[in-house]
Amino acid sequence: MALHSRSSSHGPGDDGTAKIDKLDFDRHRKPPPPNDGSDSSGPGGLLRDDESLLSNILDGVIERDRRKLRRNIIKYASFVCAIFCCLCAGSITTFSLYAPLFLSRLRYTQFQVNAVSITSELFQYLPVVFGGYVSDRYSARVVSLAAGVFFGAGYLLAAVTYKQGPRQQGGWSPGVMMVAFIGVGLGTCTLVIGALSTQAKNFAKSKHRGLALSLPIAAYGLSGLWISQVGSRLFISPGRTGRAGDMDVYRYFIFLSGLLFAVGLTGAVALRVIDEEELIDEAVEDLERSGYLEENSLLQRSVNHERTSSYGTLPRPQSSHSSVHSRGLDDGLRKTLVLDTETRRFLMDPAMWILAAGVFFVTGTGETFINNLGTIISTLYPARNSTIPPSNSAATNVSTVAISSTIARLLTGSLSDLFAPMASHESNPRSFAVSRLAFLLASGIFSALSQALLASTLVQHHPALFLVVSAITGLAYGTAFSIVPIIISVVWGAQNFGTNYGIILLVPAGGAAVYSAVYSAVYQRGVAPGAGENLCYGYTCYGASFLAMLISSLVAVGLWVYAWRGWRQKGVVV
Repeated sequence: MALHSRSSSHGPGDDGTAKIDKLDFDRHRKPPPPNDGSDSSGPGGLLRDDESLLSNILDGVIERDRRKLRRNIIKYASFVCAIFCCLCAGSITTFSLYAPLFLSRLRYTQFQVNAVSITSELFQYLPVVFGGYVSDRYSARVVSLAAGVFFGAGYLLAAVTYKQGPRQQGGWSPGVMMVAFIGVGLGTCTLVIGALSTQAKNFAKSKHRGLALSLPIAAYGLSGLWISQVGSRLFISPGRTGRAGDMDVYRYFIFLSGLLFAVGLTGAVALRVIDEEELIDEAVEDLERSGYLEENSLLQRSVNHERTSSYGTLPRPQSSHSSVHSRGLDDGLRKTLVLDTETRRFLMDPAMWILAAGVFFVTGTGETFINNLGTIISTLYPARNSTIPPSNSAATNVSTVAISSTIARLLTGSLSDLFAPMASHESNPRSFAVSRLAFLLASGIFSALSQALLASTLVQHHPALFLVVSAITGLAYGTAFSIVPIIISVVWGAQNFGTNYGIILLVPAGGAAVYSAVYSAVYQRGVAPGAGENLCYGYTCYGASFLAMLISSLVAVGLWVYAWRGWRQKGVVV
C-alpha cells in the first residue's frame, strides 16, 4: 500500500516488510505546549480572559468619564464667561453720564448729541443678524474677538476725539465721534449675541435651558448699573475748589476701551460649543420629517451620499491630514446648508411673524417709556409751583425699571424651567405644567396694565403712582426679553439660534422708533402756543400716546394667543 511505502524508519520487520514507526506528516507537526496550567480552556485561562475584559471595560469607563468631565468643564466655563461678557456689555447705557459734557465741553448741539446716541443705537440692533449668522456658521469665539476689537477701537477713538476738544478750538468733527460710537454699538450687539447663542446650544437638551439664557440676559440688564457707578465715582476730575468736579470722560473712555477689549479676548478663548454635530444631525432629521430637505437638492444629495457611503462600505485609505481636511470641508458645507435651510424655514413660518408682531408692540412701547421717562415725569408737576421729589425722580424710576426687569428675567428663566411642559418622548412628565407662552402673555398683560394707568388720569392726579408704573413696565420688559429667546430655542431649535434671535431683535428697534415718534407728536401738540421753553405739562402731553400703546399691547396678547392655538394644534410643546 502507498501508506507503507514511506516511513520514518526503514528497518525491516519480522516479516521482511518495512516497519512504520511514525508517519511523515507527524515529523512536521509542532510539539504540544507543555501543560503548565496556561491552557485557555482551563479555569486559569478563563480567569485571565475575564481580567482582560474587565480591564478593557474599566479603561472605557474611565475614558468616557474623562470626556464627560472635559465637556462639563468647557460647558460651564463657557456659561460663566457668557455671564461675565454680558455683565460688561451694557456700557452704552451710561451715555447719559457724559452726554451733558458733550454739550458743555465739546460744544455739540443737542441735535449732534442725539445723532451720536442714535447712531450707536442703530448699530446696536441692525447688525445683530450678521453677528448671529457668523456665530452659527463659524464660531461665537470669532464674534467675541470682533466685539473686543470694536469696543477697544471705538472707545479709544472716542477718548482721543474728546481729548481734542471742541471743533471751534481745533478739535475733531462730531462725525468722528459718531464713527467711534458705531464701534461701540457693533461691540455691544456682537458680544451679547455670541454669548447667548453659545448658551442656547450648550444647554439645548438641558432642563435648565431657560435659566441658562435668562442669567446672561439679566447680567446685561445689570451691566449699566455697576458701570455707571464706577464711572460716576472713580472717574471724577477735581473741581476748582478742591471738591469733586465733572466726570473725567477721557479716562473713563480709556478704561472702557481696555476693559471691553479684554472681555472680548476672554470670550474668544472661553465661549465654546460642545456636541454641535448632534444638533446638526437632529436638525437634518427634523428637516427631513417636515419636508424641507426635499426642497434643497444639494443638501438632499449630501445626506444621501453620507448615508450610502457609510453603510456597508469601507473608506478609501488616505493620509490623516488629507482625511481631516476633506472631512472638515464636508462638515462645513453640510452645516452651512442645514443652517441656511433652517433660516428659510424660520422666515417662512407664519408663527414667527405673529410672535415678532407681538414683540414689536410690547417691547416697542416699553422702550418708548424708558427713553422718555424723564419728560413724562416733568409733565406730572406744574411748571413753577412744585418740584419733583427725589423719591419720584428720573434716576429713581430708572433704577426701579432696572431692578424689576432683572427680577423678572431671573424669575422667568427659573420658573419656565420648573413648570414648562415636557415633550411626550421625555421621561417623567410633569403632573402640573405651565406653558412658556403663559409667561409671554403675562408680559403683554403687564405692559397693558402700566399703559392703562398712564392712559387714565389716575397718575396725573397721584404722581407717586408713577413708581408703580415703572415697576410694572420693568416686569413686562424683562419678562418679554427673557422668554422670547427661550421660546425661539424650543420651537425652532438651538442650532440656528443666533440668526433666528438676531432677526427677532430687529423688532424692538423698529417699535421704539415708531412709538417714540407717536409720543413726540402728542407731546409737541400739547405744548402751549407761544411757550418759550417748549415744555408741556399735564395729561394732554402723553394721554393719547399711551392709549394707543394700551391698544397695541392688547393686540399683542391676542396675537400670541392665536400663535399658541396654532402650536397646540400642530403638537408643538412650548
